[in-house]
Amino acid sequence: MTTAKPAVAGTSPYRLPYPPERAPDENMTNYTHVFDRGHPENIRQYLGDRETTLIGADLYITLAPGDDTITRRRPDLFIARNVSPEMYRADNGYIVSRQGKPPDFVLEVASASTGAVDTGAKRDDYEKLGIAEYWRFDETGRWHGTRLACDRLVNGRFQPIPIETTEDGALQGYSPILDLILRWQNGALLWINPHTGRHITTYDDMREALAQERETLAQEREARIRQQEALAQEQETLTQEREARIRAEARVRELEAVIERLRGG
Repeated sequence: MTTAKPAVAGTSPYRLPYPPERAPDENMTNYTHVFDRGHPENIRQYLGDRETTLIGADLYITLAPGDDTITRRRPDLFIARNVSPEMYRADNGYIVSRQGKPPDFVLEVASASTGAVDTGAKRDDYEKLGIAEYWRFDETGRWHGTRLACDRLVNGRFQPIPIETTEDGALQGYSPILDLILRWQNGALLWINPHTGRHITTYDDMREALAQERETLAQEREARIRQQEALAQEQETLTQEREARIRAEARVRELEAVIERLRGG
């Protein structure tokens, strides 16, 4: 396994330029299917190893500084494990020769302006860059020609992986790199934990769990208050009973004293 590069502070002499602005339709589809639902952070939580796991987007991937034999590519989402996120930030992009390995996973989301490039020139360049898995998601299937597809690098060449259709009409394939199932379902991109069959934890899940925990704590607090009130009431009852007993005993002694005086009189 390739070990992570040491963290790099400051400005890199190999700093890449910022890519140009995306086309509006590309921005919209990318935001809707990747970022609006918080998928990068959800995936980061699932994968762990935050110090050496890089999840990036919108900056260039290139083979080496100054190398123009392969077009610089800006993926909608990429994941690289056992690398240096700090070096990525310093370089303003992902330089394969600097990181010591290519990204493990790339995802492109289809749009009218990028569909043909995603399935053509980008596929060729990602193959040359050594990307282990190249996934393509298309909400309607109009721009990629299919709704979900993946190529896996085998002996330096991309080979398509099987995409299965589920009983409810969803399309899905398994990523061994991430140990996740990617699923097209009703036009949405889902990330399924293969060990549970459920979507990986999302912000909504965490908010719901937090709300449930708060509700449980509130219920426990109310139960403790009721228990304390019951104990206090029980203590009050015992105190009243004790005081009544003391009064009764005092009255008995008074009556006994009266009877004794009458006998003696």
